[in-house]
Amino acid sequence: MSAGANVPALLRDASLEVSARDPLAGEPLAALVAPGTAVFINIAPADTYHGIVAAAARLSRAGFRPVPHIAARPLASFTQLNDYLRRLAGEAGVDSALVIAGDVDRPVGPFASSFEILATGLFERHGIRCVGLAGYPEGHPKIGNRALADALRLKLGLARQAGLEPFIVTQFGFAAAPILAFIAACRAEGIDAPIRVGLAGPASIATLAKFAVRCGIGNSLRHLTTGHVALARLLNEAGPDAVIRELASNAGGSAIAGLHFFTFGGVRRTALWLSSAGNGVNPGEGRTGFRAPIASG
Repeated sequence: MSAGANVPALLRDASLEVSARDPLAGEPLAALVAPGTAVFINIAPADTYHGIVAAAARLSRAGFRPVPHIAARPLASFTQLNDYLRRLAGEAGVDSALVIAGDVDRPVGPFASSFEILATGLFERHGIRCVGLAGYPEGHPKIGNRALADALRLKLGLARQAGLEPFIVTQFGFAAAPILAFIAACRAEGIDAPIRVGLAGPASIATLAKFAVRCGIGNSLRHLTTGHVALARLLNEAGPDAVIRELASNAGGSAIAGLHFFTFGGVRRTALWLSSAGNGVNPGEGRTGFRAPIASG
């Protein structure tokens, strides 16, 4: 099968990310994205868990599958985490979440890591059965690769012991090679959890560079801005087309549970790009046709 034939298979289970305060985070998104799609809700420094719950409820009412971020370090207490998960399940029907440490240097409360909030037993208590864990194909600016791998294995083991269904979402990147190497390394170490590959949706080079530097993926950024990409394009916008073709050519989609799009250039722009790339329609002529099972691949 050709790489071109494999691209739709990779795109079929695509998910995307929104901010809780984005105007599209609810019924307006239904004009762009098919019902049933998994929509992750990120958490910014100014966000509260009350806002995340409200956004999840809006997305659920609009027919989407909300997947909120649960960040450990901003949580003030066990009681707050319990209330957060209880409300997500009760008010928005949430059964999947992405569990992360959070971009806070010092924990606000008792939780310093995603492992610690998984260990509370609150996820399974409130019926949140699928938990996403972060993967870092190009490493982490503050954590060594061996420590990352060990922590991922421990979290996967803890989740499974609790009866949860874990999956991995990788940090976004612009080159296929680190992603494929990460997947191969996981499988070689016996990690068989579904892996959703994080990619940046179409955005300006300036925007992509800002987030790439912040997340420590400089090598991948250099791949984006060299090679056969025309300077005129770089001055305007870059999209994930090339890396998706390379992933399809090398992996055939068989090792990838789905693609996950970070919407740095805006939710609407990413949704329209997905519609065009996946369905062969012009932007604006229809909604994306993707469904996004989370923990199956």
